Amino acid sequence: MLAIRTRRRKAVVLAAGAVLAGLTAPSLTASPATATTTTATANTATTNTDYDDTYYKDAIGKTGASLKSSLHTIISDQTKLSYSAVWDALKATDEDPDNSGNVILLYSGVSRSKSLNGGDTGDWNREHVWAKSHGDFGTSTGPGTDIHHLRPSDVRVNSVRGNKDFDNGGSAVSEGGGSLTDSDSFEPRDAVKGDVARMIFYMAVRYEGGDGFADLEVNGQVDNGSNPYIGKLSVLKEWNDEDPPDAFEERRNQVVYDDYQHNRNPFVDHPEWVESIW
Repeated sequence: MLAIRTRRRKAVVLAAGAVLAGLTAPSLTASPATATTTTATANTATTNTDYDDTYYKDAIGKTGASLKSSLHTIISDQTKLSYSAVWDALKATDEDPDNSGNVILLYSGVSRSKSLNGGDTGDWNREHVWAKSHGDFGTSTGPGTDIHHLRPSDVRVNSVRGNKDFDNGGSAVSEGGGSLTDSDSFEPRDAVKGDVARMIFYMAVRYEGGDGFADLEVNGQVDNGSNPYIGKLSVLKEWNDEDPPDAFEERRNQVVYDDYQHNRNPFVDHPEWVESIW
């Protein structure tokens, strides 16, 4: 497995209660999520500073709109993939660390054979975490093929998520690893809530409307339909705080950077930048 060349400084925030579960790599067995997400009573914030003097040098020290603009410029320098090339890319980025012949499915946490990619029941397919109808970019090279937000997902669970916004609550998704859904929103399992949030924030910074695609933005509501928005902002910020980047997510960011797009998700390296911008 690709080694992650990171030197992290960790700040541990202590408070009453138990340490929030699920901060390690995605488990192969799903743990149920509660109907509502509670605020973490203890948390570990991880910051990767390896790239601050090089890749992020023009963003360091900035906040708010200035930080967002700088990060947009930095991460827009990328190699773009075709939609067909995404299949092989995901087999590398989402490889099961315990079984190199499998990938970990985002929402269910199941480890499934790389060869079972397709569109039938029991297969895994390419999930657009920022639903491709939100901004109507489809599978066009660009946001439609950006593997920072494309993840392997069980075909049926992916269909249940559809193009719903993200929020807390709903009924359990069958074989969804603890994911919940209702008529207008989807809540992923606890172990990947932060991953989902950081993918959404990446998309909102990367695609600002200047390259022929819609200006993607995170907003405070659900049921956004085909508008270039995804919510719910307050919930996504909570998920980013409660589920910091783990080894699986950090490795994935590195593989995307080293081997495929050659750009990074800055919120995996610096999750605290979410609060600085939003």
